[in-house]
Amino acid sequence: MDFDFPLRKIIHVDMDAFYASVEQHDNPELKGKPIAVGGGSKRGVVSAASYEARKFGVRSAMAGAIARRNCPELIFVKPRFDRYKEVSKQIRSIFFEYTDLVEPLSLDEAYLDVTENKKGNPSATLIAQEIRNKIFDKTGLTASAGISINKFIAKVASDYNKPNGQKTVNPEEVIGFLENLDIRKFYGVGKVTAEKMYRLGIFTGLDLKQKPVGFLEKHFGKSGSYYYNVVRGIHLSSVKPHRIPKSVGAERTFFENLSSEIFMLEKLENIASELERRLQKSKIAGKTITLKIKYSDFTLQTRSKTLPYFIASKDLILETAKELLYQSPLENSVRLLGISLANLNTEKKKESEKKESVLVQLKFDL
Repeated sequence: MDFDFPLRKIIHVDMDAFYASVEQHDNPELKGKPIAVGGGSKRGVVSAASYEARKFGVRSAMAGAIARRNCPELIFVKPRFDRYKEVSKQIRSIFFEYTDLVEPLSLDEAYLDVTENKKGNPSATLIAQEIRNKIFDKTGLTASAGISINKFIAKVASDYNKPNGQKTVNPEEVIGFLENLDIRKFYGVGKVTAEKMYRLGIFTGLDLKQKPVGFLEKHFGKSGSYYYNVVRGIHLSSVKPHRIPKSVGAERTFFENLSSEIFMLEKLENIASELERRLQKSKIAGKTITLKIKYSDFTLQTRSKTLPYFIASKDLILETAKELLYQSPLENSVRLLGISLANLNTEKKKESEKKESVLVQLKFDL
């Protein structure tokens, strides 16, 4: 299969149940047992679940009470983010042994462009295997990997043989791989979108491929052209070592539900202070402030306002957040508040990146 766009050798590395695996590694008594990182109280939320717990339907972002109901033997462990960051740093140091083109997505996953690499190894598949072996030797943790011609396919492939496996999709295999793929496996297709696609008769990549771009844009808006392209193996986003954020935010979950705006003002001030710290650290400012409110029944509401100027100071952020809080009455007691800043002053830089030159097309096996 010949492509009329640049082919790269991309690896997506994804740690297996990262937070839970770190806890099981550090405490051998937890190995082989269903554990959840997070809170098991009425107010608690699961941050991560071990594979033993996932068999019972325990998932991240699930209420602790529901998780315990699904798995009565579930062991809750308090999160230790400093420890997770420490291990993540060790893992990234391994990535940089092979390439400087590393784009972290979170503490436990990253894209690597190894088209040209420090080892001079022409096989991305062998590099991925080496990296996974080194991660295990250094941290005692397992990782899965996907290898292909672009970030989208590598991301999908990394989930294919989880846990502790890898999947390579060579150039000549790309179209067949995507056509046979369940639509739920497409990165960017969530539960709601998948259900909508089902109603439109789209169940596999082949079904998706048979729909014209106009049809997809009509039903899915701007995402329509994205779906049209990726099912054809077209995804031109390069691995960016320094990702430019679209927004910066901070939020807090409360031990007890808050029922009045008055009780929330102090919380908002603390959140605004944390957001200011993050903005100053990244030297970022923005114009659009969004207040996130999660109610005790887990429904989510956002309220936004765009200012005519960039801001990054706590006082201005807090002033606007208060205005949004009092914009309309609360629908219920509140379990979480968050403030984020978007429409950032990084947008011009982002536009310039779109104009960057692409790699010369290469013919290779992965």
